[in-house]
Amino acid sequence: MNAISRLLDGEPLSVTLQEQAAGELGGTCGFAVYPASVESTGTIVVALGKEGRSRRLILACRRGKLGAFGSLSPEHRRSAGDVQVTVVSAGPDAASALREAVPWTSPRLCGPATSVGLGDRLGLATPGHLLAVQDQGCVPFPAQQSIREMTRTQRTPQEVMDDAVWGVFQAGWRGGFGSDADHLKTTADIDATAAAGFTMFTIDPGEHVCSEADTMSAAAASMAANALPWADLETSEEDLRRRYLNRRFPLVGRGDVRFTEETLLRAAVKYGRAIAHTAAMYRHLVARLGIGRFELEVSVDETDAPTSEAEHYLVAAELKRLGVRWVSLAPRFIGAFEKGVDYRGDLKAFEQSYAAHAAIARTLGPYKLSLHSGSDKFSVYPIAARLSEGLIHLKTAGTSYLEALRVIARVNSDLFRRIVSFALERFDADKASYHISARIERVPRPDDLKDAELECLLDSDDGRQLLHVTYGSVLTAANPDGSHRFRQEVRETLIDHEKEHYAVLAGHIRRHVVPFGWGRGAQGAGRGR
Repeated sequence: MNAISRLLDGEPLSVTLQEQAAGELGGTCGFAVYPASVESTGTIVVALGKEGRSRRLILACRRGKLGAFGSLSPEHRRSAGDVQVTVVSAGPDAASALREAVPWTSPRLCGPATSVGLGDRLGLATPGHLLAVQDQGCVPFPAQQSIREMTRTQRTPQEVMDDAVWGVFQAGWRGGFGSDADHLKTTADIDATAAAGFTMFTIDPGEHVCSEADTMSAAAASMAANALPWADLETSEEDLRRRYLNRRFPLVGRGDVRFTEETLLRAAVKYGRAIAHTAAMYRHLVARLGIGRFELEVSVDETDAPTSEAEHYLVAAELKRLGVRWVSLAPRFIGAFEKGVDYRGDLKAFEQSYAAHAAIARTLGPYKLSLHSGSDKFSVYPIAARLSEGLIHLKTAGTSYLEALRVIARVNSDLFRRIVSFALERFDADKASYHISARIERVPRPDDLKDAELECLLDSDDGRQLLHVTYGSVLTAANPDGSHRFRQEVRETLIDHEKEHYAVLAGHIRRHVVPFGWGRGAQGAGRGR
């Protein structure tokens, strides 16, 4: 245990010493240890191992001084000279102790740094995600999941957080990372995710947006404006008019915003209740966590109609007046941001619209624009990267699940065929909550394809959307005896082929982050000290 003893004696960590220590711990415990995870806290050397298909936390110390890990129940202990090696299950208690003892395994506030959300619906993707963003100048958010996704995959906020933490530890990612409790609609959602240690909270007031404001008559709009919760907005319709009419609002680097009676009235009706709801959710967060202890994102992207320039300005200005502070805001951009496929729309029109949104974000913040449903929107990334000037947060999720299925298609064709057949049965029901244009009749049936041809389903828009929208049904489908129909086999297949899984993920996600990776604003991304 020469390397372990040297670390316990205070020798600085190095890649060579990590590899040597991992070899010693692996030899002592009888299973593989991830070298990048090896860390010394001063009195304890900690590392992550893989025994069969299960994670194991390994603790090496002298005289049994386990500190924050002392309350964990050991699975077994080994002694080598004066060094005692303890192995514990990588469960929630161990994850909590790890975050306490090894600070870089805890999420942090990330501020305005260029960042990328990396949703992981299987709890296995984080090492591949981190490999993708290495040296790209983006702060990763490996713990990112909406309440809807958690419900559909039957995972808890704590499970999402812990899976990300173990992935960060396994990869030895010491550059800092964020965590996003995505699309929260109630204070109960806030409480559940705050308890799990999330650091950014994305408020989704979509249910309070009145999309009909765009098309209702002037008389109906006037009545709707009178009925707004003016007390909650801490203003009046008269004061609102006084603040915005007959004025010009200059934007940094791009013209100005002006309101007519009609644009102001319709914008207020459309977003007034959403503004009040967002302010209430923010104040709940302040009461629970305290100012400066969390970050906020405001999301109005899940609406029927795009967010206009004037509407964005009104939402941001009114939230600011109400004392709300946020790091990113997600408008509903023009064009179609469908799941799992590239942007559909006029790129020139998108560029003009995005430039206006970016100017508003610089003027009233600065804050980041958040690109939701951002997976696979390769045609818009160069535009968004150039116009955002680093102030951007890209959100991905479903694309990582699809790339995991790509690995399964390669190494377990029988499982992939069964998943596709089940997805075809579920498609009509599962597509109801999505805006997609997939036509199922264009998807080849798996029995008509040779094994080598199965991946073609993941290279077509129709196939990708079929498999994207059915993820919840696939991962929660049960056999008659109550066991999971696919989930366990999916996880086992990916664990058995983890290197290929990480490589496929890294290659795909890197295509997302490279356009944004000029290094602006990122702080210490990557491994090392």
